[in-house]
Order: sequence, then C-alpha cells, then structure tokens
Amino acid sequence: MPAGMTTTDLTAKTTTGQKTPAYRRIVLKLSGESLQGPQGYGIHPETVAGIAGEVRDVNNLGVQTAIMVGGGNIFRGTRQKSLAIDRATGDYMGMLATVINGLALQDALEKHGVHTRLMSAIAMQQVAEPFIRRRASRHLEKGRVVIFAAGTGNPYFSTDTAAALRAMEIKAEVILKATRVDGIYDADPEKVPGAKLFAHISYMDVINKGLSVMDTTAITLCMDNRMPIVVFNLNVPGNLLRVVQGEKVGSTVSPA
Repeated sequence: MPAGMTTTDLTAKTTTGQKTPAYRRIVLKLSGESLQGPQGYGIHPETVAGIAGEVRDVNNLGVQTAIMVGGGNIFRGTRQKSLAIDRATGDYMGMLATVINGLALQDALEKHGVHTRLMSAIAMQQVAEPFIRRRASRHLEKGRVVIFAAGTGNPYFSTDTAAALRAMEIKAEVILKATRVDGIYDADPEKVPGAKLFAHISYMDVINKGLSVMDTTAITLCMDNRMPIVVFNLNVPGNLLRVVQGEKVGSTVSPA
C-alpha cells in the first residue's frame, strides 16, 4: 500500500472504479522534446499542462512520483559541435535547460493542485533545492511530486543515466520512459513500415541490437540493479495511468 494511504482510502478509490496501482514509487523520464508539443521547440504550454494532468491522476492514486526531465527542447549538449562549444561546457548548458523545463513543469503541476519540489544536482538555492537522497525520499513519502533537474550534475552523462541513478538512489520500483511511439521497435517505426514492436525485451538484447531505448550507461546500470524499464507513448491520453495500474502498455525491459 502506498505510504500515507489508509485502507479506507484504498477501498474508496477501488469502489469508485480506480484500480489499485501496480507500483508504489516510480521515476518518470521525460525528454525535453516531450514538452515542446507541435511547435517543435521550446515549451508548449498546452502540452505541459496535459502532462501535468496525467501526473496529477497518478499522484491521486497515492503513487509516489519522481520525474527526471531533459532539456533537448532548449539545448542539448551533444549538439554543440556546430557552435564550437567545448563538450563539458555544452553539457552544463544542457543541464541548465533542464532546470528551465523543471520550473515549467512545477508551475503546471501546482496549477493542477499538486504539491511539488524541484531538486537540482547543481546548487542554485534561489531556484531549487539541492538533491539530497533522504530529503527526496521524504518528499515522496509526504505525497509531493519530486522533479529532478540538472541531470547528474556532471558533464558526459545523459539524463537517461541520471534517471537510472536517481531511481536506484530513491529505491523506485520502475522507470517509466515516456516517448512519442508505442514502445520499443526493432527499427524506427516512423521511418520503417512494419517495424516489430517488442512487448518484452531483455537488457542484453537492447544493448546487442543497438536499440534506442536509453543510452548504454543507463541500460547497464538498470541491468546491474535489476531495475525494470517500461517504454510507452505519452501522446496517448491516459497511458501513464494505465502503465501505473499495471495494464499491458508499451514495452518492458527487464532480465531475460
């Protein structure tokens, strides 16, 4: 039973037609691109509001929810070569972009009545709390949605790896990787008609097949700690709630 939820609360939710959640604590990985919506860049207010509504529904189930947000809609460190920016400098710029996205998501969630905390791996006291593992866990136990920004705080590490790291640190039960396709395919379904969707795939198969799920460092970290990953389409309304309720949505990466 999720922390803070009584048996009476759980019964009330079940009798109103809501299913008992399959997970107690989750990390939702959102790319920066997921916030840009149809405009193709920056932050699209309606898209962010829609994502916030989906997270609110999950939070209302009593599921402890942490979010790792990317920054690719504003600046991606790995794309800085054309600007002749040093890789480490570009990565730090990308980390700052994730803080901007985290603030936008925090604002949207609070407008939906959800209590939140923004935690940054880079110290900026006027904007966000520093990431402290025990404090993050305590926020989650109190029913607050925790938004992780600035990745790991180090260059050369992606927000995929940061999501895996934070999931281990806070003892999450699953990483939910939000994408714009229905799951993991053997080829890009947007370019290859008839690409095969995997309902389940092992960590090693993801690595050996070179599938673009998360980067190799993140997949290896999840494999070493047996952390399952569910890849699903965030653009389908209600999918996040369905995944949390244990429905067969998207693709699952786990031990063979």
